Amino acid sequence: MNKTSSNTIPVSLVFLIGFILLLLMFALSLILGSAKIPVRDIWLAVATAQTGESLSIIREIRLPREIGAVFVGAALSVSGAVMQGMTRNPLADPGLLGLTAGANAALAVTIAFLPGTNYFWMMMACFIGAALGAGLVFGIIRMKKGRMSPFRIVLAGAAVTAFLQAVAEGIGLTFKISKEVSMWTAGGLIGTNWMQLQVIVPFITVGLITAVILSRQVTILSLNEDVATGLGQKTEQIKVVLIVVIILLTGAAVALVGNIAFIGLMIPHIVRSVIGTDYRYIIPMSAIVGATFMLLADTVGRVIHAPYETPVAAILSIMGLPFFLWVVRKGGKGFS
Repeated sequence: MNKTSSNTIPVSLVFLIGFILLLLMFALSLILGSAKIPVRDIWLAVATAQTGESLSIIREIRLPREIGAVFVGAALSVSGAVMQGMTRNPLADPGLLGLTAGANAALAVTIAFLPGTNYFWMMMACFIGAALGAGLVFGIIRMKKGRMSPFRIVLAGAAVTAFLQAVAEGIGLTFKISKEVSMWTAGGLIGTNWMQLQVIVPFITVGLITAVILSRQVTILSLNEDVATGLGQKTEQIKVVLIVVIILLTGAAVALVGNIAFIGLMIPHIVRSVIGTDYRYIIPMSAIVGATFMLLADTVGRVIHAPYETPVAAILSIMGLPFFLWVVRKGGKGFS
């Protein structure tokens, strides 16, 4: 039986505990909110065709919202884990390296120049924007010869993120669509519906499955690129596929919830501390823990000041900023 890095807890037991916590948090997220829902009504809403106010709240509001939280949390956590493993950079995160800002800028351009665009093409715009953001970050890094240190990547990511955010805000002011842009980019699950999930979920599912399939290659890349080449791994081709996976996951997540930062940074670190450094376990476990954490943040946002909502992006930022500073203080030992 596989063990975690501490050789005390079987990996299978960690996965079982994580899955149970995910199910419990999902059920809790359906119960709690400005309107308290009895557990019996949750069962009736899912398993029967009965009607009623509380059943409609579950079916049309909470169920699609929390399913969205599960997929977004998994997508951002896995994309962060893949980025950290591929670049051997402990500070890698879609929100810190320009991907989410690029997707937001692309949304603003689409709303301004192609009003009335359907949700599918909005998501396509997010994919293009995420790719543009990542391309700008790594293009700036490549301009200077030498080793790509974690801090150089973060500085480039901060600069590109600030620029793309300014682009999105400038377009919003110029074309008087600031309200529409803000509704997309604020970062939250309010208004998530079944139609959006039908578009988003297949893309995230493909990205997650591909990441799991390539998890062994991510483990090899996380050790040393020379070792990967020596083992016969086609590193450049693998990296291209992994970058596509990251863009797919990040673009789909941003199209659904807007700008969510730090979850892709925190979750892989938490998982590695429990389960070790093998990405065959880190990637699927990051999906489970990320989904659970996103459900927790969304539920807290709904109940902390009910009946008003606290944006989930604000809650994640409050949790994530101290974690980010702690990782910076550590200096990324073990990853550089």
